[in-house]
Amino acid sequence: MGSRTASALLSWVAVVLLVLLQGAQPVYIQYQGFQVQLESVKKLSDLEKHLTQSPLPSLCQNSALPQDLQPVCTSKDADSIFRDLLNIASDDCELCVNIACTGCI
Repeated sequence: MGSRTASALLSWVAVVLLVLLQGAQPVYIQYQGFQVQLESVKKLSDLEKHLTQSPLPSLCQNSALPQDLQPVCTSKDADSIFRDLLNIASDDCELCVNIACTGCI
């Protein structure tokens, strides 16, 4: 009986670990040819709140801008892309109802 209990416990632990590992997968936003992590866009939101001048030049020159967002600065539409990413990253992306969001479970 002890080996069955141990086996059942190990199976349960394996299932819990799989669920936790899947939940640790990053959520990505794919927009206008750019793929960025949801967490990076949240950092972008924090950076934008602390800016005192025009967002685009300041964001693109800010060393705290996440690396996966830096290619957006090369686009002529960077300002609107950043704004759109911020809108997409609202709760809709966390809930995985926005088609631009991938990696959701």
